[in-house]
Amino acid sequence: MSRIGKSPISIPDKVEVTIQDSPSGQTVTAKGPKGTLTRKFRPEVIISRDDNTLLVNRRDESRMARGLHGLSRTLLSNMVQGVSAGFTRNLEIIGVGYRAQVQGNKLVLALGYSHPVEIEAPKDITFAVEANTKLAISGPDKEMVGQIAALVRSKRPPEPYKGKGVKYAGERIRRKAGKAGKK
Repeated sequence: MSRIGKSPISIPDKVEVTIQDSPSGQTVTAKGPKGTLTRKFRPEVIISRDDNTLLVNRRDESRMARGLHGLSRTLLSNMVQGVSAGFTRNLEIIGVGYRAQVQGNKLVLALGYSHPVEIEAPKDITFAVEANTKLAISGPDKEMVGQIAALVRSKRPPEPYKGKGVKYAGERIRRKAGKAGKK
């Protein structure tokens, strides 16, 4: 039995979870103060509700069902946590003249290119800039927050010589020595 898959998910007071059955799987909708998330789960797993807890079980002992058991439980847990508390990904911008600012629902980055880089915020995702070089991306969907953070980082990934670029907060950049010099 999957150690992750068998642990129950507790539902906070502010969150409302509905489960709809269909022949092609179950659709779970979670509503909370941070928004609404809907996800369709494969028919190999069965999601059941017992008072204020959600349980994920396998339909059979096939290889696919065993593989999807822990994944489905984690995705469901992330949905419940996302609509109640939300997720945040922090980024840091390092480099002379590199900065970020929010204009409406757009993030405008000056990353050393001849033009500013603009990134439109998808639905439910918010950008917050602190001191022009610290950026926070937050929203209820963990997958979308991570995807947007990776998109922002990909506009100027940190380079190994001076460490300039956009990096995740707490990310360690492996540095290189550069030229050895003339002997």
